[in-house]
Amino acid sequence: MQRRKLPFNRISVIGLGYIGLPTATVIASRGIDVVGVDVVATAVEAVNAGTVHISEPGLERLVNQVVGAGKLRAVTRPEPADAFIIAVPTPFVEAEQSETPAPDLSYIQAAAESIVPVLKPGDLVILESTSPVGTTEKLMGWLRNARADLSFPVQGELGATDVHVAYCPERILPGKALEELVANDRIIGGVSEACSLAALGLYQLFVEGDCIITDARTAELSKLTENAYRDVNIAFANEMAFICDELGVNVWELIRLANRHPRVSILNPGPGVGGHCIAVDPWFIVSSAPQQAKLIAQSRKVNDARPAYVADQVFQATQKHANPIIACLGLAFKPDIDDLRESPALDVVKELSERSDNQLLAVEPNIDSLPVELSSKGVALVSLDEALAHADIVVVLVDHSSFLDIDSGLLAGKTVVDTRGLLPRLEKQAEPVASCTTIVDIAE
Repeated sequence: MQRRKLPFNRISVIGLGYIGLPTATVIASRGIDVVGVDVVATAVEAVNAGTVHISEPGLERLVNQVVGAGKLRAVTRPEPADAFIIAVPTPFVEAEQSETPAPDLSYIQAAAESIVPVLKPGDLVILESTSPVGTTEKLMGWLRNARADLSFPVQGELGATDVHVAYCPERILPGKALEELVANDRIIGGVSEACSLAALGLYQLFVEGDCIITDARTAELSKLTENAYRDVNIAFANEMAFICDELGVNVWELIRLANRHPRVSILNPGPGVGGHCIAVDPWFIVSSAPQQAKLIAQSRKVNDARPAYVADQVFQATQKHANPIIACLGLAFKPDIDDLRESPALDVVKELSERSDNQLLAVEPNIDSLPVELSSKGVALVSLDEALAHADIVVVLVDHSSFLDIDSGLLAGKTVVDTRGLLPRLEKQAEPVASCTTIVDIAE
Protein backbone atom coordinates (compact mmCIF):
# COMPACT_ATOMS: atom_id res chain seq x y z
CA MET A 1 0.00 0.00 0.00
CA GLN A 2 1.33 3.42 -0.93
CA ARG A 3 1.74 5.62 2.17
CA ARG A 4 0.58 9.25 2.11
CA LYS A 5 2.06 11.63 4.66
CA LEU A 6 -0.29 14.25 6.03
CA PRO A 7 0.71 17.02 8.45
CA PHE A 8 0.34 15.12 11.72
CA ASN A 9 3.16 16.66 13.68
CA ARG A 10 1.54 15.83 17.02
CA ILE A 11 -1.09 13.20 17.81
CA SER A 12 -2.99 13.01 21.07
CA VAL A 13 -4.44 9.75 22.43
CA ILE A 14 -7.20 10.21 24.99
CA GLY A 15 -7.26 7.24 27.37
CA LEU A 16 -4.12 5.25 28.22
CA GLY A 17 -5.65 1.86 28.91
CA TYR A 18 -5.35 -1.50 27.16
CA ILE A 19 -6.05 0.12 23.77
CA GLY A 20 -4.88 3.69 24.11
CA LEU A 21 -1.41 3.11 25.54
CA PRO A 22 -0.31 0.50 22.96
CA THR A 23 -1.73 2.73 20.20
CA ALA A 24 0.08 5.81 21.46
CA THR A 25 3.31 3.85 21.83
CA VAL A 26 3.23 2.33 18.35
CA ILE A 27 2.54 5.72 16.75
CA ALA A 28 5.39 7.28 18.76
CA SER A 29 7.71 4.49 17.59
CA ARG A 30 7.20 5.83 14.05
CA GLY A 31 8.95 9.06 15.07
CA ILE A 32 5.77 11.10 15.62
CA ASP A 33 5.29 13.25 18.71
CA VAL A 34 2.48 11.73 20.79
CA VAL A 35 0.78 13.14 23.87
CA GLY A 36 -1.17 10.59 25.90
CA VAL A 37 -3.98 11.83 28.12
CA ASP A 38 -5.49 10.05 31.10
CA VAL A 39 -7.43 11.25 34.14
CA VAL A 40 -5.65 8.68 36.34
CA ALA A 41 -2.54 10.41 37.66
CA THR A 42 -0.72 7.17 38.47
CA ALA A 43 -1.08 6.03 34.85
CA VAL A 44 0.37 9.33 33.63
CA GLU A 45 3.23 9.11 36.10
CA ALA A 46 4.03 5.55 35.04
CA VAL A 47 4.21 6.44 31.36
CA ASN A 48 6.40 9.48 31.97
CA ALA A 49 8.73 7.27 34.00
CA GLY A 50 9.01 4.92 31.03
CA THR A 51 7.00 2.15 32.66
CA VAL A 52 3.48 0.78 32.24
CA HIS A 53 0.44 0.24 34.47
CA ILE A 54 -1.00 -2.62 32.37
CA SER A 55 0.38 -5.97 31.30
CA GLU A 56 1.12 -6.42 27.60
CA PRO A 57 4.10 -8.32 26.18
CA GLY A 58 6.79 -5.98 24.85
CA LEU A 59 4.90 -2.82 25.79
CA GLU A 60 7.07 -1.65 28.67
CA ARG A 61 10.24 -1.97 26.64
CA LEU A 62 8.76 0.06 23.78
CA VAL A 63 7.28 2.68 26.14
CA ASN A 64 10.66 3.12 27.77
CA GLN A 65 12.22 3.52 24.33
CA VAL A 66 9.82 6.15 22.95
CA VAL A 67 9.64 8.09 26.22
CA GLY A 68 13.43 8.15 26.34
CA ALA A 69 13.51 9.42 22.77
CA GLY A 70 11.13 12.25 23.67
CA LYS A 71 8.39 10.98 21.33
CA LEU A 72 5.81 10.06 23.99
CA ARG A 73 4.75 11.85 27.12
CA ALA A 74 1.60 11.78 29.20
CA VAL A 75 -0.57 14.49 30.76
CA THR A 76 -3.86 14.67 32.64
CA ARG A 77 -5.37 17.41 30.44
CA PRO A 78 -5.38 17.55 26.63
CA GLU A 79 -3.00 19.83 24.81
CA PRO A 80 -3.24 21.17 21.23
CA ALA A 81 -2.55 18.50 18.59
CA ASP A 82 -3.26 17.81 14.93
CA ALA A 83 -5.25 14.66 15.62
CA PHE A 84 -7.08 13.27 18.64
CA ILE A 85 -7.74 9.55 19.05
CA ILE A 86 -10.36 8.80 21.70
CA ALA A 87 -9.86 5.35 23.26
CA VAL A 88 -11.85 5.40 26.49
CA PRO A 89 -14.11 2.70 28.01
CA THR A 90 -17.73 2.20 26.95
CA PRO A 91 -19.27 -0.02 29.62
CA PHE A 92 -22.96 -0.77 29.97
CA VAL A 93 -25.28 -0.07 32.85
CA GLU A 94 -28.34 -2.00 33.96
CA ALA A 95 -31.34 -0.11 32.61
CA GLU A 96 -34.44 0.35 34.75
CA GLN A 97 -37.57 -1.46 33.57
CA SER A 98 -35.59 -3.29 30.87
CA GLU A 99 -33.78 -6.61 30.56
CA THR A 100 -31.34 -5.03 28.13
CA PRO A 101 -28.31 -3.20 29.60
CA ALA A 102 -27.86 0.32 28.25
CA PRO A 103 -24.56 1.69 26.90
CA ASP A 104 -22.74 4.20 29.09
CA LEU A 105 -21.35 6.93 26.85
CA SER A 106 -20.29 9.22 29.69
CA TYR A 107 -16.59 8.47 29.18
CA ILE A 108 -16.78 9.41 25.51
CA GLN A 109 -18.68 12.59 26.31
CA ALA A 110 -16.13 13.51 28.96
CA ALA A 111 -13.30 12.92 26.49
CA ALA A 112 -15.04 15.08 23.89
CA GLU A 113 -15.53 17.89 26.39
CA SER A 114 -11.90 17.66 27.47
CA ILE A 115 -10.55 18.35 23.96
CA VAL A 116 -13.03 21.15 23.20
CA PRO A 117 -10.79 23.98 24.49
CA VAL A 118 -7.82 22.95 22.32
CA LEU A 119 -9.59 22.15 19.03
CA LYS A 120 -8.57 24.28 16.06
CA PRO A 121 -9.26 24.37 12.31
CA GLY A 122 -7.62 21.47 10.49
CA ASP A 123 -7.84 19.02 13.40
CA LEU A 124 -8.91 15.39 13.08
CA VAL A 125 -10.95 13.64 15.79
CA ILE A 126 -11.14 9.82 15.69
CA LEU A 127 -13.28 7.69 17.96
CA GLU A 128 -11.89 4.19 18.54
CA SER A 129 -13.98 3.21 21.56
CA THR A 130 -16.43 0.40 20.79
CA SER A 131 -19.75 2.20 20.54
CA PRO A 132 -23.43 1.81 19.65
CA VAL A 133 -24.45 2.88 16.16
CA GLY A 134 -24.81 6.65 16.05
CA THR A 135 -22.23 7.44 18.74
CA THR A 136 -19.88 9.20 16.31
CA GLU A 137 -22.72 11.56 15.41
CA LYS A 138 -23.34 12.20 19.11
CA LEU A 139 -19.65 12.90 19.60
CA MET A 140 -19.74 15.41 16.77
CA GLY A 141 -22.85 17.00 18.29
CA TRP A 142 -21.11 17.49 21.63
CA LEU A 143 -18.17 19.12 19.89
CA ARG A 144 -20.38 21.30 17.69
CA ASN A 145 -22.47 22.54 20.61
CA ALA A 146 -19.36 23.56 22.52
CA ARG A 147 -17.50 25.15 19.60
CA ALA A 148 -19.92 27.14 17.49
CA ASP A 149 -16.91 28.95 16.02
CA LEU A 150 -15.83 25.77 14.19
CA SER A 151 -17.57 23.93 11.36
CA PHE A 152 -18.12 20.18 11.54
CA PRO A 153 -19.12 17.72 8.81
CA VAL A 154 -22.63 16.47 8.16
CA GLN A 155 -23.10 12.74 7.54
CA GLY A 156 -22.76 12.00 3.83
CA GLU A 157 -22.59 15.64 2.72
CA LEU A 158 -19.75 17.24 0.80
CA GLY A 159 -18.09 20.52 1.60
CA ALA A 160 -15.09 21.80 3.52
CA THR A 161 -15.15 21.79 7.33
CA ASP A 162 -12.80 22.98 10.04
CA VAL A 163 -12.69 19.67 11.90
CA HIS A 164 -12.74 16.14 10.47
CA VAL A 165 -14.45 13.34 12.43
CA ALA A 166 -14.25 9.57 11.90
CA TYR A 167 -14.83 6.25 13.62
CA CYS A 168 -12.17 3.53 13.48
CA PRO A 169 -12.67 0.56 15.82
CA GLU A 170 -9.72 -1.27 17.33
CA ARG A 171 -9.33 -4.98 16.60
CA ILE A 172 -6.42 -6.04 18.75
CA LEU A 173 -6.07 -9.13 20.90
CA PRO A 174 -4.71 -8.66 24.44
CA GLY A 175 -1.30 -10.28 24.53
CA LYS A 176 -0.65 -9.44 20.86
CA ALA A 177 -1.50 -5.75 20.84
CA LEU A 178 1.77 -4.41 19.45
CA GLU A 179 1.76 -6.92 16.61
CA GLU A 180 -1.91 -6.59 15.67
CA LEU A 181 -2.01 -2.78 15.82
CA VAL A 182 0.32 -2.86 12.84
CA ALA A 183 -0.71 -6.03 11.00
CA ASN A 184 -4.52 -6.04 11.24
CA ASP A 185 -6.83 -4.47 8.68
CA ARG A 186 -8.63 -1.34 9.85
CA ILE A 187 -12.16 -0.14 9.09
CA ILE A 188 -12.31 3.64 8.67
CA GLY A 189 -15.72 5.26 8.87
CA GLY A 190 -15.60 8.96 8.15
CA VAL A 191 -18.60 11.22 8.64
CA SER A 192 -17.79 12.44 5.13
CA GLU A 193 -15.43 11.38 2.37
CA ALA A 194 -12.97 14.09 3.36
CA CYS A 195 -13.06 12.82 6.96
CA SER A 196 -12.33 9.27 5.80
CA LEU A 197 -9.36 10.42 3.74
CA ALA A 198 -7.96 12.40 6.66
CA ALA A 199 -8.26 9.38 8.97
CA LEU A 200 -6.75 7.15 6.27
CA GLY A 201 -3.70 9.38 6.20
CA LEU A 202 -3.21 8.93 9.93
CA TYR A 203 -3.55 5.15 10.00
CA GLN A 204 -1.29 4.74 7.00
CA LEU A 205 1.50 6.10 9.19
CA PHE A 206 1.68 2.83 11.14
CA VAL A 207 -0.82 0.24 9.85
CA GLU A 208 0.51 -2.34 7.39
CA GLY A 209 -2.84 -4.11 6.96
CA ASP A 210 -5.50 -2.86 4.58
CA CYS A 211 -7.35 0.32 5.55
CA ILE A 212 -10.91 0.04 4.26
CA ILE A 213 -13.14 3.08 3.98
CA THR A 214 -16.85 3.09 4.77
CA ASP A 215 -19.27 5.42 6.56
CA ALA A 216 -19.26 5.95 10.33
CA ARG A 217 -22.44 3.99 11.10
CA THR A 218 -21.31 0.95 9.16
CA ALA A 219 -17.93 1.06 10.88
CA GLU A 220 -19.61 1.21 14.28
CA LEU A 221 -21.85 -1.76 13.51
CA SER A 222 -18.95 -3.67 11.96
CA LYS A 223 -17.10 -3.85 15.29
CA LEU A 224 -20.26 -4.83 17.16
CA THR A 225 -21.06 -7.49 14.56
CA GLU A 226 -17.62 -9.07 14.82
CA ASN A 227 -17.96 -9.57 18.56
CA ALA A 228 -21.63 -10.56 18.45
CA TYR A 229 -20.74 -13.26 15.90
CA ARG A 230 -18.16 -14.68 18.26
CA ASP A 231 -20.55 -14.47 21.21
CA VAL A 232 -23.28 -16.36 19.35
CA ASN A 233 -20.84 -19.14 18.41
CA ILE A 234 -19.62 -19.44 22.00
CA ALA A 235 -23.24 -19.55 23.18
CA PHE A 236 -23.89 -22.50 20.87
CA ALA A 237 -21.02 -24.43 22.48
CA ASN A 238 -22.19 -23.49 25.97
CA GLU A 239 -25.77 -24.49 25.20
CA MET A 240 -24.56 -27.84 23.91
CA ALA A 241 -22.73 -28.21 27.23
CA PHE A 242 -26.00 -27.70 29.11
CA ILE A 243 -27.69 -30.23 26.83
CA CYS A 244 -24.91 -32.77 27.30
CA ASP A 245 -25.28 -32.54 31.06
CA GLU A 246 -28.99 -33.20 30.75
CA LEU A 247 -28.52 -36.16 28.41
CA GLY A 248 -25.46 -37.70 30.00
CA VAL A 249 -23.05 -37.10 27.12
CA ASN A 250 -19.44 -35.94 27.39
CA VAL A 251 -19.36 -32.58 25.63
CA TRP A 252 -15.63 -32.66 24.84
CA GLU A 253 -15.97 -35.96 23.04
CA LEU A 254 -19.13 -34.76 21.28
CA ILE A 255 -17.46 -31.63 19.92
CA ARG A 256 -14.34 -33.54 18.92
CA LEU A 257 -16.44 -35.91 16.84
CA ALA A 258 -18.77 -33.26 15.37
CA ASN A 259 -15.78 -31.21 14.26
CA ARG A 260 -14.64 -34.10 12.07
CA HIS A 261 -17.28 -32.86 9.62
CA PRO A 262 -15.50 -30.73 6.98
CA ARG A 263 -17.90 -27.80 7.43
CA VAL A 264 -18.33 -27.88 11.21
CA SER A 265 -16.07 -26.03 13.63
CA ILE A 266 -17.71 -25.86 17.05
CA LEU A 267 -15.89 -23.92 19.75
CA ASN A 268 -15.26 -25.34 23.20
CA PRO A 269 -17.60 -24.45 26.07
CA GLY A 270 -16.38 -22.67 29.16
CA PRO A 271 -17.45 -20.90 32.36
CA GLY A 272 -18.89 -17.97 30.41
CA VAL A 273 -17.67 -15.09 28.27
CA GLY A 274 -15.56 -12.23 29.54
CA GLY A 275 -13.47 -9.25 28.54
CA HIS A 276 -14.23 -5.71 27.53
CA CYS A 277 -15.59 -6.65 24.08
CA ILE A 278 -17.44 -9.92 23.56
CA ALA A 279 -19.29 -9.79 26.89
CA VAL A 280 -20.34 -6.17 26.32
CA ASP A 281 -20.62 -5.24 22.65
CA PRO A 282 -23.57 -7.46 21.67
CA TRP A 283 -25.76 -5.57 24.14
CA PHE A 284 -25.10 -2.40 22.12
CA ILE A 285 -26.78 -4.03 19.13
CA VAL A 286 -29.65 -5.31 21.27
CA SER A 287 -30.20 -1.90 22.83
CA SER A 288 -30.39 -0.29 19.38
CA ALA A 289 -32.70 -2.90 17.80
CA PRO A 290 -34.25 -5.01 20.58
CA GLN A 291 -37.05 -6.49 18.45
CA GLN A 292 -34.68 -7.61 15.72
CA ALA A 293 -31.67 -8.81 17.75
CA LYS A 294 -33.36 -11.76 19.44
CA LEU A 295 -30.68 -14.37 18.70
CA ILE A 296 -27.95 -12.02 19.90
CA ALA A 297 -29.86 -11.28 23.11
CA GLN A 298 -30.49 -14.95 23.83
CA SER A 299 -26.84 -15.77 23.24
CA ARG A 300 -25.87 -13.19 25.83
CA LYS A 301 -28.26 -14.81 28.32
CA VAL A 302 -26.87 -18.29 27.64
CA ASN A 303 -23.30 -17.15 28.22
CA ASP A 304 -24.17 -15.04 31.24
CA ALA A 305 -25.83 -18.06 32.87
CA ARG A 306 -22.66 -20.11 32.86
CA PRO A 307 -20.83 -18.76 35.98
CA ALA A 308 -23.76 -19.50 38.30
CA TYR A 309 -24.11 -22.97 36.75
CA VAL A 310 -20.43 -23.73 37.30
CA ALA A 311 -20.70 -22.55 40.91
CA ASP A 312 -23.61 -24.95 41.38
CA GLN A 313 -21.47 -27.77 39.99
CA VAL A 314 -18.76 -26.94 42.53
CA PHE A 315 -21.27 -26.97 45.38
CA GLN A 316 -22.44 -30.37 44.14
CA ALA A 317 -18.84 -31.57 44.35
CA THR A 318 -18.46 -30.32 47.94
CA GLN A 319 -21.01 -32.91 49.05
CA LYS A 320 -18.38 -35.61 48.46
CA HIS A 321 -15.91 -34.14 50.99
CA ALA A 322 -15.95 -33.00 54.62
CA ASN A 323 -15.07 -29.28 54.81
CA PRO A 324 -13.20 -29.35 51.50
CA ILE A 325 -10.61 -26.82 50.41
CA ILE A 326 -11.46 -25.49 46.94
CA ALA A 327 -8.75 -24.31 44.54
CA CYS A 328 -9.84 -22.21 41.56
CA LEU A 329 -7.37 -22.18 38.70
CA GLY A 330 -7.50 -18.88 36.81
CA LEU A 331 -9.24 -15.54 37.27
CA ALA A 332 -8.50 -13.73 33.99
CA PHE A 333 -11.08 -13.62 31.21
CA LYS A 334 -8.78 -15.52 28.83
CA PRO A 335 -5.50 -17.45 28.96
CA ASP A 336 -2.12 -15.88 29.74
CA ILE A 337 -3.20 -12.30 30.49
CA ASP A 338 -3.79 -10.30 33.68
CA ASP A 339 -7.08 -8.73 32.57
CA LEU A 340 -9.99 -9.55 34.90
CA ARG A 341 -12.57 -7.31 33.23
CA GLU A 342 -15.96 -9.01 32.87
CA SER A 343 -14.24 -12.31 33.69
CA PRO A 344 -16.60 -15.28 34.16
CA ALA A 345 -13.87 -17.03 36.18
CA LEU A 346 -13.88 -14.12 38.60
CA ASP A 347 -17.68 -14.31 38.79
CA VAL A 348 -17.51 -18.01 39.69
CA VAL A 349 -15.06 -17.39 42.52
CA LYS A 350 -17.08 -14.42 43.79
CA GLU A 351 -20.22 -16.53 43.90
CA LEU A 352 -18.40 -19.33 45.72
CA SER A 353 -17.05 -16.84 48.27
CA GLU A 354 -20.51 -15.40 48.90
CA ARG A 355 -22.37 -18.71 49.15
CA SER A 356 -19.84 -20.98 50.82
CA ASP A 357 -17.87 -21.19 54.06
CA ASN A 358 -15.29 -23.44 52.46
CA GLN A 359 -11.70 -22.27 52.28
CA LEU A 360 -11.04 -20.85 48.80
CA LEU A 361 -7.66 -20.72 47.09
CA ALA A 362 -7.19 -18.75 43.86
CA VAL A 363 -4.37 -19.38 41.40
CA GLU A 364 -3.77 -16.57 38.94
CA PRO A 365 -0.10 -16.44 37.84
CA ASN A 366 -0.52 -13.12 36.02
CA ILE A 367 -1.46 -10.91 39.00
CA ASP A 368 0.25 -9.99 42.29
CA SER A 369 -2.83 -9.35 44.42
CA LEU A 370 -6.51 -10.23 44.45
CA PRO A 371 -9.29 -7.73 43.76
CA VAL A 372 -10.85 -6.50 47.00
CA GLU A 373 -14.14 -8.31 46.35
CA LEU A 374 -12.23 -11.59 46.79
CA SER A 375 -9.61 -10.69 49.39
CA SER A 376 -12.28 -9.21 51.66
CA LYS A 377 -14.09 -12.57 51.58
CA GLY A 378 -11.03 -14.48 52.73
CA VAL A 379 -9.97 -15.88 49.35
CA ALA A 380 -6.22 -16.50 49.28
CA LEU A 381 -3.97 -16.00 46.23
CA VAL A 382 -1.55 -18.93 46.11
CA SER A 383 0.81 -20.66 43.73
CA LEU A 384 -0.27 -23.59 41.60
CA ASP A 385 1.91 -25.98 43.62
CA GLU A 386 0.40 -24.81 46.90
CA ALA A 387 -3.13 -25.12 45.55
CA LEU A 388 -2.61 -28.65 44.28
CA ALA A 389 -0.96 -29.67 47.55
CA HIS A 390 -3.87 -28.57 49.76
CA ALA A 391 -7.06 -28.64 47.70
CA ASP A 392 -9.70 -31.33 47.82
CA ILE A 393 -11.59 -29.82 44.87
CA VAL A 394 -9.80 -28.27 41.87
CA VAL A 395 -11.87 -26.00 39.62
CA VAL A 396 -10.30 -25.28 36.23
CA LEU A 397 -11.63 -21.91 35.05
CA VAL A 398 -8.91 -20.65 32.68
CA ASP A 399 -6.54 -22.73 30.58
CA HIS A 400 -3.38 -20.72 31.22
CA SER A 401 -0.37 -22.29 29.52
CA SER A 402 1.24 -22.95 32.91
CA PHE A 403 -1.72 -25.17 33.82
CA LEU A 404 -1.20 -27.39 30.78
CA ASP A 405 1.92 -28.86 32.38
CA ILE A 406 0.19 -30.10 35.55
CA ASP A 407 1.34 -33.55 36.57
CA SER A 408 -1.91 -35.46 36.66
CA GLY A 409 -0.52 -37.46 39.57
CA LEU A 410 -0.93 -34.34 41.72
CA LEU A 411 -4.69 -34.58 41.17
CA ALA A 412 -4.92 -38.01 42.78
CA GLY A 413 -7.65 -38.18 45.41
CA LYS A 414 -9.20 -34.89 44.34
CA THR A 415 -12.42 -33.93 42.60
CA VAL A 416 -11.78 -31.87 39.47
CA VAL A 417 -14.42 -29.55 38.02
CA ASP A 418 -13.02 -28.92 34.56
CA THR A 419 -14.72 -26.11 32.62
CA ARG A 420 -11.99 -25.78 29.99
CA GLY A 421 -11.36 -29.36 28.86
CA LEU A 422 -8.00 -29.41 30.61
CA LEU A 423 -8.09 -33.06 31.66
CA PRO A 424 -8.21 -34.42 28.10
CA ARG A 425 -5.09 -32.38 27.34
CA LEU A 426 -3.02 -33.66 30.23
CA GLU A 427 -0.61 -36.47 29.48
CA LYS A 428 -2.42 -38.91 31.76
CA GLN A 429 -6.15 -38.42 31.36
CA ALA A 430 -8.86 -39.48 33.74
CA GLU A 431 -11.58 -41.66 32.30
CA PRO A 432 -14.11 -39.47 30.42
CA VAL A 433 -17.39 -38.78 32.20
CA ALA A 434 -20.73 -37.45 31.01
CA SER A 435 -20.65 -33.85 32.23
CA CYS A 436 -20.21 -30.53 30.50
CA THR A 437 -17.93 -29.37 33.28
CA THR A 438 -16.28 -32.79 33.49
CA ILE A 439 -16.63 -33.42 37.22
CA VAL A 440 -14.10 -36.16 37.79
CA ASP A 441 -13.09 -37.90 41.00
CA ILE A 442 -9.44 -38.80 40.46
CA ALA A 443 -8.54 -42.13 42.04
CA GLU A 444 -5.69 -42.40 44.48
